[in-house]
Amino acid sequence: MSEFPATLSSEDIKKLIPHREPFLMIERVEDIQLNTSCVAYKRVLSNEWFFAGHFPGHPIVPGVMIIEAMAQAAGVLAFATLKREEAKCRTDCVFFTTIENARFRKPVGPGDVIRIEVAVNRRRGDRLWKFDGRAIVNGELADDAIFTAMIPENTES
Repeated sequence: MSEFPATLSSEDIKKLIPHREPFLMIERVEDIQLNTSCVAYKRVLSNEWFFAGHFPGHPIVPGVMIIEAMAQAAGVLAFATLKREEAKCRTDCVFFTTIENARFRKPVGPGDVIRIEVAVNRRRGDRLWKFDGRAIVNGELADDAIFTAMIPENTES
């Protein structure tokens, strides 16, 4: 089997996770170490849909959206790993089960580029994954969290 690509574009990402615009929160993934870690990026544009209400005249990316971006990067990592392992669980759907120790340290706004680092903290089989996530802007830690995700069983025969 060939090596996993070093960089995934948004089109490659869409082949691994079900998210689509305007809810696709990552645009590039690189440095994928299957079953271990990856790095993703989100360029924050001034016309992001959530800025209309958060906050007019002072746009700040909602912290939960940054955690969602971490989760999407983790989904890419998990699904890429599972496809390589030819796992029998679904590889088109994933659900948060917990978010722990989320810290929002620095506001993120238009023009910022978020570097999202996720690492597998623990894994139980194919279906339960725990991740450590960090969002870095201009070399500074903006947000971090520990989160767990569950992949549903494959109900197809």
